[in-house]
Amino acid sequence: MRFLILICVFLLTEYYAFQLFLFFFKDNSPSGKNISLGIYVTCTLIQLIFIILAMTGLNDSLPKQVNVIWGAMTFIIVLSKFIGGSFLLVDDLRRAILFIGTKLGMEHTFNTSRSKFLSLAALTVGSIPFLSLTYGMIKNPYNYKVFKVKLPIKNLAADLKGFKILQISDIHSGSFLFKEPVKRAIELINNEQADLVCFTGDLVNNKASEMDEFIDIFKQIESKNGVFSVLGNHDYGNYEAWPSQEDKNANFQRLKDVHKEMGWQLLLNENRKLQIGSSELAVIGVENQSASPRFPQKGDLPQAANNTEQAAFRLLLSHDPSHWNQEVTKSFKNIDLTLSGHTHGMQFGIEIPGFIKWSPIKYLYKQWAGLYKSEDQALYVNRGLGYLGYPGRVGIMPEITVIELV
Repeated sequence: MRFLILICVFLLTEYYAFQLFLFFFKDNSPSGKNISLGIYVTCTLIQLIFIILAMTGLNDSLPKQVNVIWGAMTFIIVLSKFIGGSFLLVDDLRRAILFIGTKLGMEHTFNTSRSKFLSLAALTVGSIPFLSLTYGMIKNPYNYKVFKVKLPIKNLAADLKGFKILQISDIHSGSFLFKEPVKRAIELINNEQADLVCFTGDLVNNKASEMDEFIDIFKQIESKNGVFSVLGNHDYGNYEAWPSQEDKNANFQRLKDVHKEMGWQLLLNENRKLQIGSSELAVIGVENQSASPRFPQKGDLPQAANNTEQAAFRLLLSHDPSHWNQEVTKSFKNIDLTLSGHTHGMQFGIEIPGFIKWSPIKYLYKQWAGLYKSEDQALYVNRGLGYLGYPGRVGIMPEITVIELV
């Protein structure tokens, strides 16, 4: 039934997209109309071929770059047609109501021809996702931005004043199409000369092998006090159909080994204490913990935070920001700063500092990007270094965060 509904929606979308095409090219010369029709039919066939390949699984045999880019463009075209076609559907409903009115003998004569205004609106609104998503795919997948935050901490120890914590999150190495642009992120990270570097989960999409060609890149990250990391929901291999549980376990072990090969200290519901001058800073790391039952519930914060009460500053790494309200602000009020990721800022939104900060993800996550505070506790949600699904970003750029304690 779902498949039939999907087919009906697709056919309806194509019908209205073609109607829109006919409306705007009806006054063209015969040769111009034929050329336009040829371009339209060719694009539609290319789109349809990929959909068939994807439904049969044959797209997996394509080169990765071809598969991802072709699939993304197919999605963008279908989405644009659907949005534009929705306006023409509204127009047809309007025309149907007017036609019925004339048949019922209403006094006024109604014009039941296609509304030029709604047709123009369909073209305009339909072109917005096409242009923005295409631009975001071409320009922004590796358009890294460094976000710098000065974080006031009450009664901060003198040794920790000016301490720089650099955060990255959601690498999703399986999504990267190219290696060279990723190297620029490492350069930006090392240029900050951070006192501490933290990674807050989702190293891969599904398999540990996705990191094989990127280990040498990410092992170059430098930090005065080391690199600490935690796991995200994608790191457990739950979104892959494994031949056996043994294969899944082997993949998970390999993923943990990758952290070690890069020189990262993976915290699995545990902590490490750093001596900064005469002060102690506790880095606490939990496995994935979420307020949503859709994601792995592996975190054990009481165990992870054990014996850190005397630290001058307590830093928590927890992939999912919903964990902050779920447990941290309720039961662990002496955790000064929590670093999370997970949301990617949905890779789509509008951010104009001081004016607007919006993304559809805000309706799912109360804390979705940037800095949040609750009394003397702070949460920072990183927008992610990589991407997932859509191979680009619109308005929400890939992020490297530098937090300075003051």
